[in-house]
Amino acid sequence: VESLILEANLVHEHKPRYNVALKDDKHFPYLKVTTDEPFPRLLVVRRLEKDGATYFGPYTSAKGMRRTMAFLTHLFKIRSCNFVLPPPEGKEVKLCLDYRINRCCGPCQGLQSQEEYSESIDSVLMVLSGKSKALINRLSEKMQAASEAMEFEEAAECRDQIEALQSVMVKQSVDIGELVDRDIVAVAREGRDAMAVVMQVREGVLIGRQEFQLAGDIEEDDEVVLETFIAQYYNHQPNLPNEICLPSELSSIGLVEDWLKELKGSRIKVVTPKKGVKIRLVELAARNARLLLDEILIQRRAVSERTSKMVSALKDELKLSHSPRTMVCFDISNTGESDAVGSCAYFDNGKPKKNQYRHFKIKGGAAQDDFRMMREVVGRYFHRICEEKLTPPDLVVVDGGKGQLSSTVAELKSLGFDTQPVIGLAKRLEEVFVPLLSDPITIPRGSPALILLKRIRDEAHRFAITYNRKVRTKRTIKSVLDEIPGIGPARRAALLKKFGSVKRIREASVEEIAEVKGITEVLAKSVKRRLSGTQGS
Repeated sequence: VESLILEANLVHEHKPRYNVALKDDKHFPYLKVTTDEPFPRLLVVRRLEKDGATYFGPYTSAKGMRRTMAFLTHLFKIRSCNFVLPPPEGKEVKLCLDYRINRCCGPCQGLQSQEEYSESIDSVLMVLSGKSKALINRLSEKMQAASEAMEFEEAAECRDQIEALQSVMVKQSVDIGELVDRDIVAVAREGRDAMAVVMQVREGVLIGRQEFQLAGDIEEDDEVVLETFIAQYYNHQPNLPNEICLPSELSSIGLVEDWLKELKGSRIKVVTPKKGVKIRLVELAARNARLLLDEILIQRRAVSERTSKMVSALKDELKLSHSPRTMVCFDISNTGESDAVGSCAYFDNGKPKKNQYRHFKIKGGAAQDDFRMMREVVGRYFHRICEEKLTPPDLVVVDGGKGQLSSTVAELKSLGFDTQPVIGLAKRLEEVFVPLLSDPITIPRGSPALILLKRIRDEAHRFAITYNRKVRTKRTIKSVLDEIPGIGPARRAALLKKFGSVKRIREASVEEIAEVKGITEVLAKSVKRRLSGTQGS
């Protein structure tokens, strides 16, 4: 059991080349219900934390998840504000627009008790847990009681909630019959590509389908891919079923069941159905996985053909000796005198290869000099190529005109890359500059070659701005908190872990700040006093 848990954690952390991996698994969102707060909120998060909150997910469709979140927030009038409730003594909280349009009952002003609000949160938790039938029964009883007590407004609200829930269940659910929580798991595979589908049945109702694109090694057999997916998926799944149905038996079924039991705290049956509704569900999941995989492979072939044509067109436009299969683009981003950074986007056969992207902090003396900054970044990138004996890219693109291009050419020559193909792409008119020509060359607007150049230039620009913002934010947070006597790196990290931002620390009470490990009441008062005099972060 321990080895299976360890493998799941190590695969997630290190993402080895020859193991199945959920593609972009760090991006799958969760719905977090902050049940560790007196008046919980619904939040979208990307990471599970052991913080006392309740999590649902991961969701492969962020759009669908946000639609669900909006539906539940509106239906049960869950607060959308970020206030600490109940508010700290002496802190005034005003009613927001949600209250005025009847989307919140105003717990911030004491217009809704904690008990009443908790009832709404319980309803949200039941829906997200797939217990909509039980919730409808509970609401029906409440509606009947309210009606008998002649509390017609409350009865009407219960009726509206029941109708809304029934409408969603009719649209999105298929009744299976047995009142069992089970997952139906199937995997389709072709070479290194695979698609996993998880169909979720809760209380006998098919409530949803999750799909995951996988990447594994061609040497692995299908059973290993399925087993590894199960380990990775359920290791990060906060709500486990009572039964898992698979299309084929696992040789390590006992080990998997023991591991799942340790995760859930009770037994989870892993079965391979042979007849009845369960085998039909497994076959449906397998067909879905195959169709989704075929769709991905068809799209990939189409994109590959299209980008190959772009690369070929760029070779012709620039009169290069061979196709620029590998391309890099450099960009600079800075804010005033500080936080100057550079970026390098990397394209392989016309497509971004993000694990080859690089960013650079500009070293002292170059800020405000675009040419020197570009020369420094290009020099550092190619110096690494020399040191590690890497293959240089087929084409270098710099964001800028003749000045940036000249600086880049000079730096490349100084490092021995005299024949390295390099061009400059100016933003304003999308002009393309090449060495030894004083005037830009003309590439027709809308041509595949120019589209590809603009695409890599825009990627480098986006990556540079993102890194610049990160550096600037980190410096700002660090400087504001580090100015407070007694706050070192460990306490700063603890404060930010609990509150998330300087703004939320500022809004917190002295008592809440003092709850953070390592923060005394005296230090909490100092933090509150210092931050009250600063602008929001």
